[in-house]
Amino acid sequence: MRSFKANLVDISKRKIEPVELTVTGNKITDITKINREENLPHILPGFIDAHIHIESSMLIPSEFARLAVVHGTVGTVSDPHEIANVLGEKGVRYMIENGKKVPFHFNFGAPSCVPATAFETAGAKIDSKAIEKLLSMKEVGYLAEMMNWPGVLQEDAEVMEKIALAKKYNKPVDGHAPGLLGRDAVNYIKAGISTDHECFTREEALNKLKNGMKVIIREGSAARNFEALHPLIDEHYESMMFCSDDKHPDELVLGHIDQLVKRAIKAGHDVFKVLKMACINPVDHYKIEVGQLKVGDKADFILVDNLENFNVLQTCIDGQIVAENGKTLIEPIEEQTVNNFNIGPISLQDVALKASVGSDKLKVIVPKDGELVTDCDTETPNIKEGFYQSDTDRDILKIVVVNRYAKSDPAVAFIKNFGLKSGAIASSVAHDSHNIIAVGVDDAMIVKAINAVISKKGGVAAVNAEEEQVLSLPVAGLMSHRDGYKVAQEYAAIDRFAKRLGSTLRAPFMTLSFMALLVIPSLKLSDKGLFDGTQFSLTPLTD
Repeated sequence: MRSFKANLVDISKRKIEPVELTVTGNKITDITKINREENLPHILPGFIDAHIHIESSMLIPSEFARLAVVHGTVGTVSDPHEIANVLGEKGVRYMIENGKKVPFHFNFGAPSCVPATAFETAGAKIDSKAIEKLLSMKEVGYLAEMMNWPGVLQEDAEVMEKIALAKKYNKPVDGHAPGLLGRDAVNYIKAGISTDHECFTREEALNKLKNGMKVIIREGSAARNFEALHPLIDEHYESMMFCSDDKHPDELVLGHIDQLVKRAIKAGHDVFKVLKMACINPVDHYKIEVGQLKVGDKADFILVDNLENFNVLQTCIDGQIVAENGKTLIEPIEEQTVNNFNIGPISLQDVALKASVGSDKLKVIVPKDGELVTDCDTETPNIKEGFYQSDTDRDILKIVVVNRYAKSDPAVAFIKNFGLKSGAIASSVAHDSHNIIAVGVDDAMIVKAINAVISKKGGVAAVNAEEEQVLSLPVAGLMSHRDGYKVAQEYAAIDRFAKRLGSTLRAPFMTLSFMALLVIPSLKLSDKGLFDGTQFSLTPLTD
């Protein structure tokens, strides 16, 4: 038996009162009002990340949990879409089984779009029969983000069957429809899609909210929509949540959903509304078995110093103190690795791109720092000895995607805004199919970076003529099974190296990983070629 004296924050009743809360085993067995005392901490339900790909932390679930609980996170709505694209059902089950080994509430979904499109090569396929097997599992709580919104609007038979299966098992369907408005948004929602975390304008979010969809404010390592969407909180908090979507390990060390809570309160929003979004709404929407600070509930809660700073003093999950004063108390788990990586080194000839006769304009991908969407520019190519080359003076660099599942010719295109002045960076984290993606100042550096990743059968690499740094990701080429804090340190070091090479992006590796994400407009690159996300088709390199 353990007792806690604290100011209990009753979010639903919008009141705060001093109590002594008793925990026996993993349950709250008594809550008794007490006289007010000075300097009591505040006790409240733990934070829930309402949409995240654990894989993007580069940590297996057990290691992710060790870091997240320090910031008051007690659970996540986790889409194992990334590992599913590499390993299929086997990958999803790997995440579930590893997550069970630590005190943390992982609510995993059944990935709805594997592969995400027909215009890329993935390592696996999850069809409607596999979806039913996953949805029938008690550990799987929802149908994960339905990125194939064209398939929903066109009533594609396989897409509609997956949605019907979610309804059959009474499990919600997550959405993914960036920029979708008007009648198309209405029809997408009417099909049964309940949430969207991809809104990047207030107009889009408001349109979806008014048509019955729940909107999740995302603030991750690449996509950041808090500033655009937080003005909606005061009026629409009942239908909103917070998420990180994708968060790299160095940033997870610094904070999680607690950061969004602090920012929202600092922006002037009512603390009870903010906490309802962070602690209550995800639990209610996804029917997660997380305690809500009532007698008989699971003992899942956090203690914070006050409701301004929100410094997490303790995190309790299932009656167990899992973090205290900035330190994790969850022990590391010894875990096996799984992978799907089937290619050898590439050569300079593989990435050489012969110039087209009579063509004087190249289509160039233009990423936006802090967003997943890209623009498309046309530029005069840099041609030397009959081949297209990077042009560091104009920041037009060669970008390459290599199929990691079977030997084939790499896809080559050009990109702006990476800012590299020397070297190259490469990664086997390349949404959604997770082939190898690289960008660099010349062919030699690109090949060096790609081969560094291949040598580890997955990872992220940064190279120049003198130096090579590689963070190995042996679990599906996406994650490490080593200590999360050490992985975070190594990732921070390689991120700094990428910036010394000249990158001006806030998170160069995260941005790079999304340059193969075809379901986000407008111009991207898969292993099959340049892709126009507005027309949803492959497109030629030259204009």
